[in-house]
Order: sequence, then C-alpha cells, then structure tokens
Amino acid sequence: MGPTSALVLFAVIWFMVFFIVLPLRLTTQGEDGNVVPGTHVSAPADAGPMLKRKAKITTVAAVIVWGLIAGVILSGVISIRDLDWFNRMSTPENAQGN
Repeated sequence: MGPTSALVLFAVIWFMVFFIVLPLRLTTQGEDGNVVPGTHVSAPADAGPMLKRKAKITTVAAVIVWGLIAGVILSGVISIRDLDWFNRMSTPENAQGN
C-alpha cells in the first residue's frame, strides 16, 4: 500500500467513523427548549464545541481502526484474491500462459 492509498483509506475511515460518532449524545434545540428562529427543531443546541470534541474522538478512533486495517492489508493475511468469491480474477498462472 502506497502513501496515497494509505491517506485515502484513512480519509474514508475517518468520515465513516465521524458519521457514526456525530449523532451520539446529541442535544437538539427542541430538547433544550431554545429554538433559534430560522433553524430546525432537530438542529444541535451547541454545535461549536460539540463538533471539535467529536472530531477529536473521531480522529483517535479512526487512527486505531486504520492501524488495524492497514496492518491486515500490509501483512497479507487477507488479499484481494481472498475476496474474489465468483472467481472473476485471473490467476497469475493463467495470465502468463494464454
């Protein structure tokens, strides 16, 4: 895995974890009882500090998940050929002889 692949993998994992973490322990304006005019009742009550905290939590979790996935990829325990359930990829033996 090259540096670009590692960066793209981290970005994908970071955003997936962020979308999982984002709704956790969210207090909406409707629950808080203080709805700002022009916003939805389901909007966060205090978005600024909440987003910074959740971004930090996301980064820590994403680094851990990325480390596990990158370790599996680099170790070769699971390869792309292991995921070829329908035998659509040619094997190296077949690709050379034809």
